[in-house]
Amino acid sequence: MTSQRSETNAAVSTADVELHYGATAVLKGINLSLSRGKTLALLGPSGCGKTTLLRLVAGLLSPTKGSVSIAGQIVANESSGVFSPPEKRNLGMVFQDYALWPHLTVGGNVSFPLEMRRMGRAERHERTMRALERVGLGAYADRRPSDLSGGQQQRVAIARAIVAEPQLILFDEPLSNLDRELRENMVGELAELIATLGLTAIYVTHDHSEALTLADDVAVMRGGLIEQLASPDELIERPATPEVADFLRLGGIADLQYRDGRWFFGNSGVVLLGGVAAASRTARVLIPTASITAGDMVPGRFAATVLRSQFRGDGHLATVSLVGADTTELQVLSRTKLRPGEGVGLTIDVDQIRWFGNGVHLSKKENLENV
Repeated sequence: MTSQRSETNAAVSTADVELHYGATAVLKGINLSLSRGKTLALLGPSGCGKTTLLRLVAGLLSPTKGSVSIAGQIVANESSGVFSPPEKRNLGMVFQDYALWPHLTVGGNVSFPLEMRRMGRAERHERTMRALERVGLGAYADRRPSDLSGGQQQRVAIARAIVAEPQLILFDEPLSNLDRELRENMVGELAELIATLGLTAIYVTHDHSEALTLADDVAVMRGGLIEQLASPDELIERPATPEVADFLRLGGIADLQYRDGRWFFGNSGVVLLGGVAAASRTARVLIPTASITAGDMVPGRFAATVLRSQFRGDGHLATVSLVGADTTELQVLSRTKLRPGEGVGLTIDVDQIRWFGNGVHLSKKENLENV
C-alpha cells in the first residue's frame, strides 16, 4: 500500500514501534522524533535493538506494532497495513562494509542508484561528479575501489548515498571495519561532512565516543527500549539511569544504604557522606571519574586498592575497590600509572555525585571519615 499523511512534520518519527520474532520482543515500544538537518545516534551494546530499528526506518523490516513516518508520510503502520518499500522512502544507506562493487569504477558505484531510476546519461554523470566533489573525491571517478584507502572507500559509499539527494541518510556502523587510528580520524571528518552537506541522518554505533562526537541527539538503547534520548551534553551531565551512566563509562555506580543520618556504601561501615535528610533507605548513585582525586593513603581519605589500569590520552584510568566495601568499584584518573594491588587514598567531591531516583534530599553534604 502507499504511504499516508502523518500528524508530524519531523524528518523521521516512530510511534509505539514494536518488533517481535515469535514470542521474542526485539523492540518494545519505540517513540522518537528527528528534526530535519539533525543527526540522531542510536547507541547501545550488541543485541539492544539499534540495528533493527534502523532497518525498520529503512523499510528492510516491517513493525509488528506501531508506525514509522518519514517527512510527514506514514511509511509503515501495522494496524492499517501501510508499508512503503525502501526504494519509495527517498533515503540513502551507508553500510558497515560499504558494499562497493569491485568490478565497477568509483564513478560507476556512485551512479548506480541513478541507473536504477533510469536517469539519462548526461544528468547521471553530472550528479555523480557533483556527489564525488562534495566528498572530496572528484579526481577518483575512474579508479577502482581496491585502489583506495579505507577512509576513501567510506567517502565513496557516502557519495553513493547522497547522489540521489535523499531526504534521509542511514549509517549502519560505518566505521567499525576501520582500525582504531583511522576510525578516530574519520569520526571528526564524517561529523564535518554531515554538517557541511546539511544531512538528516540516523547513525547506528556501539561506540559512545562516535555517538557523542557526531550526533545532535543520542538515543541510548538497552533491551529493545530507549533508556534515554538527549543531547550529548545532557547525557554526560544528567544520565537518566545507572545503566546509561555505566554504559557511557562516566564513573562508578555505587549502591548506598541510609543509616543513622549517614549514607554508607552498601551494608559496609564505609561512610560516603552524612548530615543529610532522606526519604529513602537505599539509593544508587554515579560517582563521576572527575569527582575523584587519588593520592597517598592518609587519614580522612577513602582507602582503595587498584584492580586494573589502562592508559588514556589524558592519563591512566584506574579501576579501584574501596577497602571495607569491596563490592564497590570506582574509576579514577591519574597522571601516573597505578599498578594492580597498589593502595591509594581517594578524595571524593560529593557535590558532583549524581543521585538516581526519588526520595533523596541532601540538606548538608560533607565527607566523613570511615567508621
